[in-house]
Amino acid sequence: MQKLVPMSNPFLEPSTLDYQLPPFSAIRDEHYLPAFDAGFAEHLAEIDRITGSDEAPTFENTLVALERAGRTLDRVSRVFFSNSSSHATEAIQELEQQVAPRIAEHEDNIKLNRALFERLRQVPVDGLDEESARLVEEYVRSFVRAGAELDDDAQVTLRGLNSQLSALSTEFSQKLLKDTNDSALLLDSADELDGLSADAISAAASAAAEAGHEGKYLLTLILPTVQPALESLTSRDVRRRLHEASIQRGARGNDADTLAIATRMATLRAERAALLGFDTHAAAATDNQTAPSLEAILERMRELAAPAVRNARAEAAELETEAGHPIEPWDWAYYAAKVRKARFDVDLDALRPYFELERVINDGVFYAANRLYGLTFTERPDLVGYHPDVRVWEVFNEDGSGLGLFLGDYYTRDTKSGGAWMNSFVDQSRLEGTRAVVINNLNISRPGAGEPTLLSYDEVVTAFHEFGHALHGLFSDVTYPLFAGTSVPRDFVEYPSQVNEMWILWPEIVAHYARHHETGEALPQDVIDRIHAAGTWGEGFETTAYLGAALLDLAWHSIPSGTVVEDPLAFEAAALADAGVDFAPVPPRYRTSYFKHIFAGGYAASYYAYIWSEMLDADTVEWFKSSGGLTRRNGDHFRRELLSRGNSIDPLEAFRRFRGRDADLHPLLVRRGLA
Repeated sequence: MQKLVPMSNPFLEPSTLDYQLPPFSAIRDEHYLPAFDAGFAEHLAEIDRITGSDEAPTFENTLVALERAGRTLDRVSRVFFSNSSSHATEAIQELEQQVAPRIAEHEDNIKLNRALFERLRQVPVDGLDEESARLVEEYVRSFVRAGAELDDDAQVTLRGLNSQLSALSTEFSQKLLKDTNDSALLLDSADELDGLSADAISAAASAAAEAGHEGKYLLTLILPTVQPALESLTSRDVRRRLHEASIQRGARGNDADTLAIATRMATLRAERAALLGFDTHAAAATDNQTAPSLEAILERMRELAAPAVRNARAEAAELETEAGHPIEPWDWAYYAAKVRKARFDVDLDALRPYFELERVINDGVFYAANRLYGLTFTERPDLVGYHPDVRVWEVFNEDGSGLGLFLGDYYTRDTKSGGAWMNSFVDQSRLEGTRAVVINNLNISRPGAGEPTLLSYDEVVTAFHEFGHALHGLFSDVTYPLFAGTSVPRDFVEYPSQVNEMWILWPEIVAHYARHHETGEALPQDVIDRIHAAGTWGEGFETTAYLGAALLDLAWHSIPSGTVVEDPLAFEAAALADAGVDFAPVPPRYRTSYFKHIFAGGYAASYYAYIWSEMLDADTVEWFKSSGGLTRRNGDHFRRELLSRGNSIDPLEAFRRFRGRDADLHPLLVRRGLA
């Protein structure tokens, strides 16, 4: 009888592919659990060797050993949790329910290890270079924040809280994905889609066919409250139904309801914060950010709220004049587009034929990176991703040396979470001899067979934004994995991505990619001028909607330990009213039931980060403009002093070295129409 040979597990050794790209074609669902088991055991054994050493703690035998540890666990975790967002099949979701609590337990086993903590505290820092000294400091700080100084009973309680929160976060994410798919608006007739472009109607027909509704039309939902089709649909009833489908996700009282999960998570986070010595989770979460304090964050948010709402009310008055009736949330985007067109002669939806996906990526996003940083991109069809939609490019420096790999996963599908994001499969590290492998995920509707993929203007912005994150990862030039790429404070990480948006309408860039997909005609300069002129129109809405979400996040995470929230929707309404952003026609960008950023995305008490980072971004845009714009000299300076540094130095110090001073708030106020 032939003996069965166990299948080899591709996670147990470093990948032999270029840049250690995970061998996706060899990875099967059955590989994950054995790889996690092996990874947990290997990592703990490595920690035991560190703590069991008879030698006095040194930087090499403790910090360097710690940075080298856990490589198997790192490989499997990066692939698995990328898939749990990008391609969450039923099998992946079932595995995630098993794995997520074990990850939380394992992290506690490391961070609450008293012997390891004591060795870290004894490592001498005299004579270390700047990055190495910072590594010691950051490890000690992270262990303290994780509860290493708590007594045994408190650590047992902490472990229980962490385990519960991990499981709840997974449950929130999976239920939201299900209800987002289930809440898509199904329509019987193309007449109901009047106002949408032909390619958008085709995409809705394709989505319906894929969902088993041949001959009908399906408007799928993106993660934020406002759905793109609201700007164009002429039927007020269809707009209302689409808006209600969006805001009722996770709050419909069905088996995918997320409100109870969100409430429970906020309560547990408050309890954990108190255990760690903080008044609230918001105080704990903002303790290690670039913002000086929670009080400073709240003060800044409230300073912006009053003028933002004032501008939104003024915009609403204009919209009501245009509409001839009071403006409801589902009317805003539609009439805002009309007013924009009447005042500035700008119809963003009409620009879609100029934004074809291939040109946006190759002749826009990549071309800007070439002009600014000297990068070139070669598509590698021989390298495959985790799904047929994923494409792989090798990225080269100007001198021809390989920088890393960039993966793009652009289309929406039922197994993908809403929104857009960047992940890293391999971090750059001189210690490990690795270069970056990063991916951007978008959620663009797939066109009908044989038709071009035409993007909305907002989707073009998203493509440039997410590639800013990718550049942050690719340009990393640090020694230690802990500091690589985007491993910076949450209220700094959005800064480089927001800066990259500035090139969308930069003359040399927009002329290169924004061309009509049929005629090749360039987007007319007078249209570009009018888009610039309309720049602050609608900022009252945008800023109010954003602040509504940011302040709602801080409200949920400012409840003291022991608080019981009986009615989460009532809590939400009161929080918006208390913050002064409860203007009915402008709902928050995310409501509690689908606020994935804070309940399943690492942004708890940190959604404020976008506008905090934007202060740095707006000031940087002014620097580029005043320093000659799109030049290699400017790009090299930004890359060298900031993008390459990761968290190897204090991020605000990196900004000062780049800018020559601290950030100025004024450019942000001008951009947002709040000056």
